[in-house]
Amino acid sequence: MTRKSWESTLELGFWDGESDKAKKHKSFQLPGAKPHYNPDRPGQVEHIALDLVLDIPNTSITGTCKIRLRPVRNGVMDLTLDAVNLRIDSVSVSDRIEAKPNPNNQCKFDYDGEFLKIYLNEATKANVPIEIAIAYAAEQPQRGIYFVKPTEHQPQKPTQVWTQGEDEDSRYWFPCFDYPGQLATSEIAIRVPKELMVISNGELVEVKEHRKEQEKTYHWYQREIHPSYLMTLAIGDFIEVKDEWQGKPVTYYVDKARSAEEAILTMGKTPKMIEFFSQKYGYDYAFPKYAQVCVADFIFGGMENTSTTLLTDRCVLDARAALDNRSSESLVAHELAHQWFGDLVVIKHWSHAWVKEGAATYAEVLWTDHEYGAEEAAYYLLGEARRYISEDRDRYRRPMVTHVYREAIELYDRHIYEKGGCVYHMIRTELGDELFWKAIHHFVNTNAHKTVETIDLLRAIEEVTGKNCMALFDQYVFRGGHPEYKVGYSWDGDNNLAKVTVSQTQDELFDLKIPIGFGFEDAADTQTFTVRLFEKEQAFYFPLKNKPKYISFDKGNNYLKQVTLEYGVAELKAGLQCDPDPIARIYCAEALAKKGGLEAARILGEALLNEKFWAVRVEIAENLAAIKLDQSFEALALAINDPDARVRAAVISSLAQNKVQKSLDLIKPILKKGDPSYTVEATAARLTGELASVLSSEKEPSKVIKLLQTVLKERSGWNEVVRSGAIAGLAKIKDADEALETVIKYTEPDVPQPLRLAAIRALGAMGKSQSQPKTEQILNRLSVIAQETFFLTQMSVVAALGQIDSAGAMGVLRSLSDSTPDGRVRRAADEAIQRVQKAIGKDAGLKQLREELDQLRKDNQTLKSRLEAIEAKSKF
Repeated sequence: MTRKSWESTLELGFWDGESDKAKKHKSFQLPGAKPHYNPDRPGQVEHIALDLVLDIPNTSITGTCKIRLRPVRNGVMDLTLDAVNLRIDSVSVSDRIEAKPNPNNQCKFDYDGEFLKIYLNEATKANVPIEIAIAYAAEQPQRGIYFVKPTEHQPQKPTQVWTQGEDEDSRYWFPCFDYPGQLATSEIAIRVPKELMVISNGELVEVKEHRKEQEKTYHWYQREIHPSYLMTLAIGDFIEVKDEWQGKPVTYYVDKARSAEEAILTMGKTPKMIEFFSQKYGYDYAFPKYAQVCVADFIFGGMENTSTTLLTDRCVLDARAALDNRSSESLVAHELAHQWFGDLVVIKHWSHAWVKEGAATYAEVLWTDHEYGAEEAAYYLLGEARRYISEDRDRYRRPMVTHVYREAIELYDRHIYEKGGCVYHMIRTELGDELFWKAIHHFVNTNAHKTVETIDLLRAIEEVTGKNCMALFDQYVFRGGHPEYKVGYSWDGDNNLAKVTVSQTQDELFDLKIPIGFGFEDAADTQTFTVRLFEKEQAFYFPLKNKPKYISFDKGNNYLKQVTLEYGVAELKAGLQCDPDPIARIYCAEALAKKGGLEAARILGEALLNEKFWAVRVEIAENLAAIKLDQSFEALALAINDPDARVRAAVISSLAQNKVQKSLDLIKPILKKGDPSYTVEATAARLTGELASVLSSEKEPSKVIKLLQTVLKERSGWNEVVRSGAIAGLAKIKDADEALETVIKYTEPDVPQPLRLAAIRALGAMGKSQSQPKTEQILNRLSVIAQETFFLTQMSVVAALGQIDSAGAMGVLRSLSDSTPDGRVRRAADEAIQRVQKAIGKDAGLKQLREELDQLRKDNQTLKSRLEAIEAKSKF
């Protein structure tokens, strides 16, 4: 599963911005967290068969769920299945497989809306299979299975039905033992309107027509065992694009409103990826086909259902988006890698989800290296590390493996994805390429079609390499955090000694062996020493034949860490210009920017024009902005037409940090004339609004508002990227009534979804530090939108409310937390409440709580009075 979204909704952006050293890390465990373990196992599920009828007008499915169970012991008299908000009509249990539920085998059962307890007519016999047949319906389900239909406000929305099982949501659409420790074969037969197509796990056995009813029944069969959370349905009017790998079907499905060309543009590298991962993991793709279905309103980036991945339709690219967008390609690689790590090798419990999610995230790095080269992969990995570090710093710190949480979905964060990917890379670094891939091959082959925990990965490594990686796991997996190094350097010319000092500034020390490299005038002449870093402060002396030109701390930058370089300007300049590692060059740019001054600005300015790798140019541009000198501005202005769109976006963002008219004069024409890149145009729109809001000219904001309104009227496009940028720009002009009115207008239900979500989030930026009447207006609008049930809408509301320092925001957040069925929304809302509470102070928060309590008392009294009146009437 990919937690990254094609909206910035999930990047909530309202976590505290305190300095790293001034605060303790927040706890991952919120009130209500408790240890979670898999339940006792009464038997092994061998097969699950669903026979269903789809009723789209009534938003329901009805039918039968059959489960073949092989008991592990004698004497079991009852079974408890997970089944949430279903209608259970009957339950029968037989010791043989029957075509239809037999009334003679019906059992008593209890159902409380969450668990289905079945009382067996006879005690079980060990290893003698029984078949459980449950007649049931899922009516207007809140989770698990989702119905997408045209609405009054969105008549163009497609008709689709799709499922999402991870983590524990399959129980919302069929009764099951809903935890990953149970692996079984499965089949799904479902009757649907004839114009719709059904894609599911495994192989298509039959499509049966019911001409009289204008319907079809699709029957899919999954012959390889897998957990219930990976069972899936995707139903819609799709375009099917056929491809293949070694004779196995590879298919891409997009809504009929899209094109086959766009499907190929987005997913067309899949066969090459299957070949690549089959070789890398030492195990050929294990399933009979691979399908990718792009569905509307999907609540994740993607989901790796066995042999049938679902993707958000927001990932489907057009030609212009493909110019500078690799996110969709990385998404395809991530979900495909799960077919090995997650589907072939299945985690036994959610607490070990990093094993699969970290592997799939690292697969993005591997594919980037294969397709685009080592520098691109190194920068991709740096981005993963930074995203994890951001969460660790601003949100919470936690061990990657923990059983203590409120809901399993809370575990799906940057610790198990981004940090997990970095851990796999560090294992590779510790073992070396040959032993690492030998260990991965052994792990996959040994555990194919089985369940695993973290210890199984450790064992696989030790079995074939003899290496014990427990020390690395203890530091990075079983506890939170990472090392934070300060590195100094000096040269002793009399003795030809290089002195390198290293301090660990975090509280809990790490014990790692880190390579330190030295580069000289001759680029081919380098020396590398490996040192053990395990104390708070250490000094190392290295005998060298000549004074080094530059120093590479953690040569190759393979370890997850934060590092501050305290070298001289000469060494930093040489490192920026000569170090072959792009990440080392980036660290040098950061250190130069911190030194500041004219010389640093000159060095960075030259590097911005001469550096060959686009990513390092991006980083140089961002660091140049920190040096508030005219020379920095002039250097950035020279790079505004960089051939790479990503650099252009970074350059104009850096220019905008200088809040002067000449910044606006450089950026506004980009918005007016346009740019080949959606992202550059969107960035220009946001920055134009930001600059106009702070400039002294009274006319400038109103002129910019008109420009941004024109953009909103005229420039639609892929995922509404540019118009969303215009909304973000208007949000910066928060004092203008016209800007607020425009943003509110774009929160109406008939606005295209990506643009509407951007407008909802923008209300949060506009509500921060506003006058009371405007804040109330914004809160009133958000409180109305908060009543909607769509996941991305709720997350956008939370993101907005978390920015508004008002007791009123807490009330809406608390109501949303109490009512939402989605654990991610609940967690985000609870964290937003904490942030707002801290921002407004305890007294205001207590006042809000008292007001809510008083209102509850009034409501209860009203209800009590009504009840008494009803009771009085019933006596006569």
